[in-house]
Amino acid sequence: MVYEHLIVEKAGAADWVTLNRPEQLNTLNPQLLRELNDYFGALERNYAVRVVVLKGAGRAFCAGLDMKASGSAPIGADTDAMLRSQREFSGLVMRMRRCPQPVIGLLHGHAAGGGFSIALGCDVRIAAAGTKMNCAFIKIGLSGCEMGASYHLPRLVGSSVAAELLYTGRFIDAERALRVGLVSEVVPLEQLEAAGQALVDDMLATAPLGLRLTKECFWAAVDGNDLPSVIAMEDRNQVLTVANGDLAEGMRAFLEKRKPEYSTPP
Repeated sequence: MVYEHLIVEKAGAADWVTLNRPEQLNTLNPQLLRELNDYFGALERNYAVRVVVLKGAGRAFCAGLDMKASGSAPIGADTDAMLRSQREFSGLVMRMRRCPQPVIGLLHGHAAGGGFSIALGCDVRIAAAGTKMNCAFIKIGLSGCEMGASYHLPRLVGSSVAAELLYTGRFIDAERALRVGLVSEVVPLEQLEAAGQALVDDMLATAPLGLRLTKECFWAAVDGNDLPSVIAMEDRNQVLTVANGDLAEGMRAFLEKRKPEYSTPP
């Protein structure tokens, strides 16, 4: 697919992906939604990309649904059409979760409605000072639980804060988001990309297979698997990374005080 509203810039083993509808605050219209689904859907089989950074052009990360765009909301459509449209939204978060690459969200301005849900679908979030986020759906007549928000929020901030945000559509600012664990770091806007790059560098310093397996096991644990199931997955992962030689290389590099040269997954 040729992207109209999505910019993908490759920087070594990292993709920097920019939502590029700045005049519309990167709101989600059908085309941008299709492009995001296409991009994240292709990552599962892409071993060249190891980390993804997701950000927004202009004054905001993503201000949610573009309510002025034709076809953005299937009002008046039959049930089948409405469900297909809904799955375009919810399917995006599923594809973000299924892709083996960690996704880093760089948030600024507003991350509202669907934009907030996309931010929640990232593995790590870094926010610029002054960023505001909310579950806007309930303010326009929908349920507040949309695109995985009711799954992610309680796991990140606990049930009380999650219920407050989901039931009211209230905004949460970056500073409070940091206090409750919704974001990992808050930095001045001019330092946002540098903070993202520092995280990318640390992730890329790890073994490719180890990083992919870590994301898989991490979310399996978050999803509520019991301890024996999680430990069984951890044990499998460690055996795989020993078997492909990454442990031996990592230990040699540590002792020789050099950068390790890890293998690339097949």
